Amino acid sequence: MSTKPDSTLPAIVQALELQQVIAYPTEAVFGLGCDPDSEQAVEALLALKQRPREKGLILIADSYEQLLPYIDDTQLSAERREQIFASWPGPVTWVMPAKPTTPQWLTGRFSSLAVRVSDHPLVKALCRQYGKPLVSTSANLTTLPPCRTASEVRLQFGEDFPVLEGEVGGRQNPSEIKDAATGELIRQG
Repeated sequence: MSTKPDSTLPAIVQALELQQVIAYPTEAVFGLGCDPDSEQAVEALLALKQRPREKGLILIADSYEQLLPYIDDTQLSAERREQIFASWPGPVTWVMPAKPTTPQWLTGRFSSLAVRVSDHPLVKALCRQYGKPLVSTSANLTTLPPCRTASEVRLQFGEDFPVLEGEVGGRQNPSEIKDAATGELIRQG
């Protein structure tokens, strides 16, 4: 008889500390995440998603402060910063200039990084407990639709996959993505 893996917040934080890829509910769908500072964990996530490294990734955080080690907001005008802060916490992802020290496994072929401060209570709790942002991409295998429940995640990734139990938010579409330098819409939400 197999036992269901522990899907509580402490167990998921421990999985992150062990460089594992995890799944968790976001505003619209379940996300796959890992420690952004672990090349090993990011490579495992990219392999799972069959996603090319060059595309870059999104970081999701509990607070703006958690993103500061990765982004260079000195390149943004005060007006742009106000626009960004007015949209957060919430389902808007902003593509910001990355610090030169930000790992290439996060930025891909870009000198920027997509970031979001979430308003989902479980994302906030997870990032707060872990003490930093997480890589975030939709929880689905290539060609399959994004998972909207923990059971869908387990169907696609296996019963032993570390999943934070919880409900996704009420949004139907993934977050919209905007360019922080210009305010231009990159992906409709």
